[in-house]
Amino acid sequence: MKSSKLNAPLLLAIDQGTSSSRAILFNANAQTVAQHQIALPLSYPNSGWVEQDAEQIWRDTLQCCQRVLAGAKRLEATVAIGIANQRETTVVWDKISGKPIYNAIVWQDRRTADDCQRLQAQGHETSVNEKTGLRLDPYFSATKIAWLLDHVDDARRQAEAGELLFGTIDSFLLWHLTDGMVHATDRSNASRTLLLNIHRGEWDDELLDLFDIPRSMLPQVFDNVADFGMTAAHIFGSSIPIKAMIGDQQAALVGQACFQQGMVKSTYGTGCFMLMNTGHKAVRSTHRLLTTIAYSIEGECHYALEGSIFVAGAAIQWLRDGLALFEQASDTEALAQQLDDNQGVYFVPALTGLGAPYWRPDVRGAIVGLGHDTGSAHIARAALEAQAYQTRDLMTAMRSDTGITQSVMRVDGGLVVNQFVCQFLADILQTPIDVPAVTEATAWGAASLAGLGAGVFADLDGIAEQWQKQQHYAVHMSNQKADALYGGWQQAVQSLLSEKI
Repeated sequence: MKSSKLNAPLLLAIDQGTSSSRAILFNANAQTVAQHQIALPLSYPNSGWVEQDAEQIWRDTLQCCQRVLAGAKRLEATVAIGIANQRETTVVWDKISGKPIYNAIVWQDRRTADDCQRLQAQGHETSVNEKTGLRLDPYFSATKIAWLLDHVDDARRQAEAGELLFGTIDSFLLWHLTDGMVHATDRSNASRTLLLNIHRGEWDDELLDLFDIPRSMLPQVFDNVADFGMTAAHIFGSSIPIKAMIGDQQAALVGQACFQQGMVKSTYGTGCFMLMNTGHKAVRSTHRLLTTIAYSIEGECHYALEGSIFVAGAAIQWLRDGLALFEQASDTEALAQQLDDNQGVYFVPALTGLGAPYWRPDVRGAIVGLGHDTGSAHIARAALEAQAYQTRDLMTAMRSDTGITQSVMRVDGGLVVNQFVCQFLADILQTPIDVPAVTEATAWGAASLAGLGAGVFADLDGIAEQWQKQQHYAVHMSNQKADALYGGWQQAVQSLLSEKI
């Protein structure tokens, strides 16, 4: 990368994810100047329910930002803020006090599965998919909002009286950063609510009626690069313009500089999310993928096909914390490499249902192929291998939908530090894998768009120039072996799909 210059502009990225809240200060060459991270707990009050404390999300985010801006001259050199966030996670709060009426309902939450099935039975799936690019699934925000209005005392009356606001995490943070002056979101996050017509880029009245959600609750929708307001002066000691907001997976697409049609990135965090840039065309999948807004700049929308896997790194976390098979997630690499192969053990990590391309919220996880000689190494390896098998499910669907075969795939997220995972991905996909020098692709995506809004970059090409490859994984496995291993995965998945849960 280019060397940084004295007094060069700095860009603050807020990366509020499912497992942590982070702030990273970048210079214009994508180099990290400072960062701070606070782990964020999840709560599981009932089977299939996943919640977080929205006020804690705000407090932790604020603390992270204050820590990274505390250094000499950092505040005065920071020219813009970009926000990336866990998508679909739903908060409803009082428009005067800013207090949430209930915990944030996390994207993984499945409590509204019956509501979605009822709407499907009523024949709404096709029209909803045509407008939103999404499926009727509890993953998305709309049925979460409706649940809050119907289950929190007095919430529906307050909402209809215009006293409550809804937002995904980006909106909630923006509202607090601006001291309640700005209630807004961006098109990428809005496109994940089941309430936005992605072809018009606007909230849809018919969808609002379908889910019985008052329009007055909704934030104003902007491009991803826009004037989202200024931080209140008392928060950091000086106001900073907020120039970009974008959902975390779309942020990673930007951070990976996947600006050309057909380019693909896959992020391995709590879940796994693969996005293909489809340009100005909203490709409607025939293989149960999602069509979503990738990014919108100066009124021009770029779309993506997305495959969403609910459990990736979360499976490793469960093996560590739930089963205590190892002390640190990094231990899994050495465990996996103790074995020459998986010895027929497969882990289908459907801990919160199966996402794309199956969309079965009722299915639960399973480890198959167990024997007397199965140990912790086999289970750890199976959990790591599952990331490649799940990704091949998605890549097969994307290739069928678009006719595009990738020459390489760019990957990021916490799991890509695991060399076993990356090599196994390349082998099972039969596609080379590139890991970027800036592995914090999500945060850099938000920061770089903020830089675009602040004039640090003239255009997307200026952002793309900062991308550099750190490591390349070539394909080492024969196609026949990859197919055989993947066949074992398909059998494991089909055994679960055929069961009545």
